[in-house]
Amino acid sequence: MDARQYAPATRRNREPILEILLEVLRRQSTVLEIASGTGEHAVYFASKLKSCRWIPSDTNVMSWDSIMAWKKAESVENLTPPLAIDVTQARWQRQVAEEVDAIVNINMIHIAPWEACLGLMEGAREILSPGGILYLYGPYKRNGEHTAISNVKFDRSLRDRNPLWGVRDLEAVVEAAAAQNLSLERVIEMPANNLSVIFSR
Repeated sequence: MDARQYAPATRRNREPILEILLEVLRRQSTVLEIASGTGEHAVYFASKLKSCRWIPSDTNVMSWDSIMAWKKAESVENLTPPLAIDVTQARWQRQVAEEVDAIVNINMIHIAPWEACLGLMEGAREILSPGGILYLYGPYKRNGEHTAISNVKFDRSLRDRNPLWGVRDLEAVVEAAAAQNLSLERVIEMPANNLSVIFSR
């Protein structure tokens, strides 16, 4: 046995997400992934985007071990060791020693307090290079309404687990980004009632 962890949703959504990343990422980009979790996305994207350097991160020690185990198992050289980043902590961006060309954040904003979204936007403003992108993926409400019955049930289950969690209003996320001078570029409908939301600095 090794330290690799598995998230079933990863295999379902990684190819549609990769299609978008291939469109929006510049070649030879340095990409910071916030909330890498098991590391499955990180190792998959890094293996497919060989011209990019992929920097994973997470708050959980077990996630760091899983990320490194996936890196070893798949021999992905352009995947760096993970950073210990918690975007709810003030000045988290100081842990990143350079500007990055892109920040990728998958399925975090709804499984975290709202402060995580605000902290992510604030840090993105400071560490994204000019023209850099912030890519978000997950379920969102639009104009205050859920986009599918399944998202209603999912939102209820999240709030039952933690009242600070929940599917976010896309308009509130866009407003939080705009407050940090991040411009909304595209909103793309994805499988399973999710959205890809792309901002630029």
